[in-house]
Amino acid sequence: MHVTLTTWLITIAVIIGLFIFDFFAHVRKPHAPTLRESGFWSMVFIAISIVFGLIVFALWGPTYGGEFFAGYITEKALSVDNLFVFVIIMATFAVPREFQQKVLTIGIVLALIMRGAFIAVGAAAINAYSWVFYIFGFFLLFTAIKLMRENGEENETPSENKIVSLARKFLPVHDEYDGDKLVTRIDGKKMVTPMLLALIAIGFTDILFALDSIPAIYGLTSEPYLVFTANAFALMGLRQLFFLIGGLLERLVYLSYGLSVILGFIAVKLILHALHENTLGFINGGEHVAVPEISTSVSLIVIVGVLIVTTVASLIKTRNDKNQGDDKPGDSPTGAKNLSR
Repeated sequence: MHVTLTTWLITIAVIIGLFIFDFFAHVRKPHAPTLRESGFWSMVFIAISIVFGLIVFALWGPTYGGEFFAGYITEKALSVDNLFVFVIIMATFAVPREFQQKVLTIGIVLALIMRGAFIAVGAAAINAYSWVFYIFGFFLLFTAIKLMRENGEENETPSENKIVSLARKFLPVHDEYDGDKLVTRIDGKKMVTPMLLALIAIGFTDILFALDSIPAIYGLTSEPYLVFTANAFALMGLRQLFFLIGGLLERLVYLSYGLSVILGFIAVKLILHALHENTLGFINGGEHVAVPEISTSVSLIVIVGVLIVTTVASLIKTRNDKNQGDDKPGDSPTGAKNLSR
């Protein structure tokens, strides 16, 4: 796949433009978005992503078009899982609903910048050393097993992570909000507000999520352009999705199980690819290993299929629990568990 510098620059400019438009059109003026507003703009950003995928399909062919859609769907699913943690962070710092958009938007931009750095490092490593696929594969396999185990455990939600605790030690923190300001002045002294602490928590969490998402998408495509754009379009519209499905998150009780299956599947795909491209002397004498490789179309079918099954199963279970009177108010086990990923 040949992507010119001009194409890169135009793509980055368009993505930046969309984020700037989103900020000035919806975030600059603090307000709590309605379901109608969130639903409309979620569909707009999904439509833009589909159009971009079709452009990739038309310019570079069905293989790369399929890789983009597989990567986009995977990253979108992982982003939805991330929303569980964002809900907890917002609740922990008691961020007023009308200011949550600003926190999310800044956090998403930071996530994209950090993922861009991870993508660049990953691309350089893969180009230089094919055995990096082994590392990615086994790391994702470990993550999938860890995520599956955590689904069966009861984990307490920590009040704040270590980075935030460290920030409290070195920064003068005021316990009350001053509108949507990150820094305020109390008795002539500059102090940071809980808004900044919430941003620090989300930013640090984004780094942890990138450790899962970047290896996962490199298991679906080795093209840095597709890795970057799939991540960018998956993050775009995440803010609207947060307000749109906030009430639905508690019903997606099997989502993390589905994601662990997807990560495990991609891990196997990465390891098979690493064996196929093997250059390590202690494996088959440094020669390529004749193993089957999983095609993009099969990957796309598995990813979509797992997401559909887990979503439907989750909705059926929560509906049955409600009918049987088994609901427990305030219980959101999946969200709490994911905080430790």
